[in-house]
Amino acid sequence: MQLDAIILGAGGAGLFCAATAGLGGARTLVIDHNAEPGKKILISGGGRCNFTNIGAVPDRYLSENKHFARSALSRYTPADFVALVQKHGIAYHEKTLGQLFCDGSARQIVAMLMDECAAAHVDFAFGAAITAVNHADGLFTVATTAGSFSAPNLVIATGGPAIPKLGATGFAYQLGKQFGLKIIPPRPALVPFTLPGAESLFRELAGVAAEVAVKAGKAAFREAALFTHRGLSGPAMLQASSYWRHGEAISVDFLPDAALDWLTDMKRQRPKAGLKSVLGSALPDRLATALAEALGISGEMANHKDGVLNAAMQRLKGWSFRPDGTEGFAKAEVTAGGIDTAGLSSRTMEATGATNHLSSQNLGLYAIGEAVDVTGWLGGYNFQWAWASGHAAGQAIAEKAGQC
Repeated sequence: MQLDAIILGAGGAGLFCAATAGLGGARTLVIDHNAEPGKKILISGGGRCNFTNIGAVPDRYLSENKHFARSALSRYTPADFVALVQKHGIAYHEKTLGQLFCDGSARQIVAMLMDECAAAHVDFAFGAAITAVNHADGLFTVATTAGSFSAPNLVIATGGPAIPKLGATGFAYQLGKQFGLKIIPPRPALVPFTLPGAESLFRELAGVAAEVAVKAGKAAFREAALFTHRGLSGPAMLQASSYWRHGEAISVDFLPDAALDWLTDMKRQRPKAGLKSVLGSALPDRLATALAEALGISGEMANHKDGVLNAAMQRLKGWSFRPDGTEGFAKAEVTAGGIDTAGLSSRTMEATGATNHLSSQNLGLYAIGEAVDVTGWLGGYNFQWAWASGHAAGQAIAEKAGQC
């Protein structure tokens, strides 16, 4: 089989790269150790696939090089992917905050990608475990349990270790290191926090949700938070987790719409009410009870000085939690860190510069999607990075094939 490119990984980025390269005239093979494509796509968005976000702009992505994603994202936009979804007759809707979901099933997105690959004459090797990858005489050779394959271009699209039950591994980093690429230490992102035993009062609120504003480092998000039997989850906390570093505190505003004098105002409006009752007018009862207990304010509001209530309000609007960790890669939606973008072209996603085994420019080695140190916000951003980075690499490979 005469190939122009071998793509390792049949997730969103790999499939989109293959279709783009193939439609541009490159003969492409996709290899995956799973028996079927798009496993992460299938479980995303509660099975409906949050396939992009109309607000997917570069400043909503984390990377050691915050400008790296700009080129690919500008050349393949959410509108471009929406046009493809519409072309395939897939009904969709905007849920909240620019998040686009299928009306039906995530399987429609996988089917669409496979249809695009079929139109591009892409070949597949599913259920093929990789046993070795080598480079010699201008060709990459990938040995698998389904045979050996060679091509002048190799694309690393195997993602990161998030959600290992779907077959996710750190293989991309092993391969990157083999060819001299640096790795930004991977860590779980978009992942629930765990709280220490000292916070047992809040862990006992498992199942309670409320809209909050949470800060981690310089990042701030206002969305729902969910208390769990282990700690804190929900969209607000998942977003914050990507910016959090072990040992740091996060700050939670339980009353994001309330002014700092809200409790003193409520004291004048409802002097005989207790703090639990007042908080219960704005928060779920169980949360209101826990907060009132933690603040140590009992009895009627009228019995407390304004200074005491203002101090309590300041704490409610900046409640400090110090997580003792996260639920790890098993529960993380994505992986932060990965293949260092300093070794990649932002235009083509191709490795550049000197490496251990490849020493010239235009090496033919590419890295895309979650394997790369680019991590988006919750809500379709990471899929848009998969499409954009896959498209950039696919176009570059097609251009090379056209020059041969």
